[in-house]
Amino acid sequence: MLHVALEDLLDKTDSIYKLTVLAARRALELNMGVPKLIETTDKNPIIVALEEIAEGKISYKDAKK
Repeated sequence: MLHVALEDLLDKTDSIYKLTVLAARRALELNMGVPKLIETTDKNPIIVALEEIAEGKISYKDAKK
């Protein structure tokens, strides 16, 4: 996927800030060698993280609920 639409990503989270933290944390995991959860040829960890979020492979759990 060359382009991940912001609207698709915001459907997965309720805040742009949570999306940013989620993508950053996943990108760090990918940089440390954790396997990708999707098939992609992209090497950029932040793009891979955003693609994983858009496909519903990565989500977050709200600690307050």
